[in-house]
Amino acid sequence: MTKKVLIVGASGIVGSAAGKVFGDDGWQVWGLARRPQQQPNVTQVAADLLDPASLTSALAGLDPSHVIISSWLRQATETENIRVNSAMVRNLLTALSPAGSVKHVALVTGLKHYLGPFENYGKGALPQTPFREEQGRIDVDNFYYAQEDEVFAAAARDGFSWSVHRPHTIVGKAVGNAMNMGTTLAVYASICKHTGRPFRFPGVEKQWEALTDMTDARLLARHLLWASTTPAAANEDFNVVNGDVFRWKWMWGRLAAWFGLEPAPFDGTVRPLEEQMAGDAAIWREIAERYDLREPDLNRLVSPWHTDADLGRPIEVVTDMSKSRRLGFLEYQPTDDAFLALFAELRADRLIP
Repeated sequence: MTKKVLIVGASGIVGSAAGKVFGDDGWQVWGLARRPQQQPNVTQVAADLLDPASLTSALAGLDPSHVIISSWLRQATETENIRVNSAMVRNLLTALSPAGSVKHVALVTGLKHYLGPFENYGKGALPQTPFREEQGRIDVDNFYYAQEDEVFAAAARDGFSWSVHRPHTIVGKAVGNAMNMGTTLAVYASICKHTGRPFRFPGVEKQWEALTDMTDARLLARHLLWASTTPAAANEDFNVVNGDVFRWKWMWGRLAAWFGLEPAPFDGTVRPLEEQMAGDAAIWREIAERYDLREPDLNRLVSPWHTDADLGRPIEVVTDMSKSRRLGFLEYQPTDDAFLALFAELRADRLIP
């Protein structure tokens, strides 16, 4: 098998983790992004997925056997999300088509497949938990479905296999990422410690009390490698989570302890991070200057809106992994260890004090 992979969205949480996993496995790796970031064993490719001419030029001479798509652009409405994000996938696969080298395309989406898009997140008639792949799509417009349809159409045209990967909230490192709970909570905890503010759970009582799960970016990257190289996984959709479940009432204390904080008691009052952190840009610049941190711009590190969306859901969210287990993917990652490993990496890289 030719081992050449093009990772689209290479500077993001998923893409950077996939670059390391595929590179360590001996693959030739190209990493495509609008603003590429240097990464060991990854050849950077700069291109705009919304500019077909840019893609044609950037991809000239490349012959990837495998493609990982883990990129999206947030828009004001779901109609615009569908238009923009489906065009990105369509433009990419159209630009790769003439070379005829692609054997497999892996698309990363998420549990909004079952929960609905941000405009209708966790509302209306939803499948029962734990979410299973055979539950299929819900009856709402969703840019994840539009992206899938572009992959399916290109696969029918060009003859490659595909896989779809649906992680829950991803724990991993990336700067400038639109959906980054781990780093958001690390920065929030650092600000609380610096200012003496209480470390308050920002979500709703349902999330505090109910079971949930998450996805480590490193485990997701290994799942992408597994599905890309396992014949039985071809043309299948997969949920991808760590394998454990937890309640935030337990996890919040684990996170607080790492930062040397006492978690504030949860009294049922919802205090969204967007409100709590609204005036924190200047405080973060002060922290960054005092501790010689690499990123003084708070907005490059945190995504409070996304963390609030996850922790504000009025429903339990747990995910079934039986499909992958039956086909041989048996990896497991404790979620608290994933958080703590991320915090240690952020500190070592001087992104938090």
